Amino acid sequence: MEIKKRDGSTEVFMPEKVVVSAVKSGASYEVAKEIASSLSSRSEKTMASSEIREYVLTELRSRGAASAADSWESYDRERKERS
Repeated sequence: MEIKKRDGSTEVFMPEKVVVSAVKSGASYEVAKEIASSLSSRSEKTMASSEIREYVLTELRSRGAASAADSWESYDRERKERS
């Protein structure tokens, strides 16, 4: 799968990026790995980075890691405010 970034560029999907980001946000490694695995098995050839973000946040909340989703969103807001 390829990821279309906000600036229009594309890159190959790397599940480990999802795992690292989710764990840094407070999710357990197991939950992060399950989410990354479920993304890897999707049939889309291309996904927007925003779609991946929303998918991960939804999955975190549905898997009992709402605080990790909140942390991820808080980090995103802070980063956008700085740029």
